[in-house]
Amino acid sequence: MLEKFTPNQRLLVAVALSFVFFIGYTTIFPPQAPNSDNNITEASTAQEVAVKPTATTEMSTESNTSSISDIKTVTTDTLTTISAKEFTLKIDTLGRVGSVILSNAKHNGKDGKLSELIASSGAKPLQIRFMDEALNTAAAKTPYTTNISNITLGENGKSTVVLSQNLPELTVTKTITFYADGHYDAKIALSKEKRYSLYLGQHPEIIEQMMTVVGGMVYSGDNLTTIFEDGDVEGRSIFSDVHLVSAFDQYYATIFYGFDKATQVTVERDMNSNPVTYLEGTQNFTFNGYIGPKEYKTLESINPVLVNAIEFGWFTFVATPIFKVLMWLHGLLGNWGWAIIGLTILIRIFLYPLTHKGMVSMQKIKDIAPRIKEVQEKYKGDPARMNAAVMEMYKKHGANPLGGCLPLILQIPVFFAIYRVLLNAVELQGAPWLLWVTDLSRMDPYYILPILMGATMYYQQKITPSNFTDPLQEKIFKFLPVIFTFFFFTFPAGLVLYWFVNNLFSIAQQYLVNKQFEAARAVRHEAHLAEKHHEKD
Repeated sequence: MLEKFTPNQRLLVAVALSFVFFIGYTTIFPPQAPNSDNNITEASTAQEVAVKPTATTEMSTESNTSSISDIKTVTTDTLTTISAKEFTLKIDTLGRVGSVILSNAKHNGKDGKLSELIASSGAKPLQIRFMDEALNTAAAKTPYTTNISNITLGENGKSTVVLSQNLPELTVTKTITFYADGHYDAKIALSKEKRYSLYLGQHPEIIEQMMTVVGGMVYSGDNLTTIFEDGDVEGRSIFSDVHLVSAFDQYYATIFYGFDKATQVTVERDMNSNPVTYLEGTQNFTFNGYIGPKEYKTLESINPVLVNAIEFGWFTFVATPIFKVLMWLHGLLGNWGWAIIGLTILIRIFLYPLTHKGMVSMQKIKDIAPRIKEVQEKYKGDPARMNAAVMEMYKKHGANPLGGCLPLILQIPVFFAIYRVLLNAVELQGAPWLLWVTDLSRMDPYYILPILMGATMYYQQKITPSNFTDPLQEKIFKFLPVIFTFFFFTFPAGLVLYWFVNNLFSIAQQYLVNKQFEAARAVRHEAHLAEKHHEKD
């Protein structure tokens, strides 16, 4: 197919692929920011609590249909507050997790405010919706009671809260044990059998960090991950044999796990085509939950299955081992910036045979370029014969016309995996490197790293052999460093650091290959002169 394209078209396709893989689709087309006025889910609003006691709520008995009802709800007063070193969690009067605020300043937004992990609208974690509408109406107006109002957890502490709701002919009891690392054990008990759904809740609304896919995840069966992206959910999906469900953004997640394999999990769309996830509960329903940062070591220490909530996109199978190596390097070096540099070195060593082969091939093509041009001129009236002669020339000199492109294509999964790792690693939040780089998860405030990255990319182009025959091709190619620099201005400093250091190693490797070929050319030239001198004698 590509042979039908003109050289200009081929170059434009290459540029487009570069943006897709190295800059990322979600950066060019970022997810739409949640609208606090329109983000109320149709499937969960029967118990959505208004600011005023007299507010009405929207109800839905079937997916994607709604009607207005005069159901009045209780106010969202705080029932129980759980305080720990890393977070403050509040349970509201409807027995839901109404607020989770992270205490560590590294999670603060750009405005310095603490991060709130519970969305202001839509379903909230631990929210129950009964299939019986009359019962559901009563539940929306009946506050829970608690056995304790305030809890302070020690570093390794835990404490249990018992929540009760007395409904007509039914008592609901939620027994929840909270732990200092952000996870909890829960049991929901009904005094009699009633059908109900238990909601996971929406993902956090931390807008400034939405540089990647946000939405919902179902990890089920034999290591199958299903992602439901905000704004792209259609219809209703039902799962069984589920290991965990997650509502997530770039760095944080609300997770349910540890429930019975027979539990039915449903994901359907709200009015904005965002995912709404809920579980089919039983009379005595036990499960586990977690709300907090997607920190690998924390999740692994709670339950190894939770690390599957850290999702790196298409190349997760490559990204996961890369991230483990990065964590290992951090353990050795004690700094995430130096760990990124160490990772870059290891990857350059691993990919050295590929990159070396590509550079050598480009040099060989440069050497025979004049002869190729002669052949093209000689057979310009006969394309078939010209192509055959050119390929014969390549074969004779051991040059592969795809030699420079093939290694790059094979590296794409690795490079894109690193991009996703450095973009999604919450561990980089608040992590300094040196001098002006005080937070590797945020953009360089002075644009020094992006400019250095662009400069090294430009210099690498200068010393890399090119065989452009079309001036337009060459112009577009020369503009790539400028385009990349522009996009990298807003990227996390950790990602730009990787790219900059990678460019430095590419320059060094290209320099060595260039020197080797210059030396070989000099030897051939001296031999040619000696042969001529011998012929004269």
